[in-house]
Amino acid sequence: MDAFTAGLLQRIRATQSDLIQARETGDDFLVEVEQAELEDLQRLAAEHGVPVSVC
Repeated sequence: MDAFTAGLLQRIRATQSDLIQARETGDDFLVEVEQAELEDLQRLAAEHGVPVSVC
């Protein structure tokens, strides 16, 4: 696994975790921010052929 792929997957995992935490605390604004970030990261992964799991 190259550095780009590893870094991207780490960012996706961190964003998934942040999204879960935002949902659990009821922070609707942060949920929207984290969801948008996750969608951007997933799009980037798809463009580069990096398989990811969705939370």
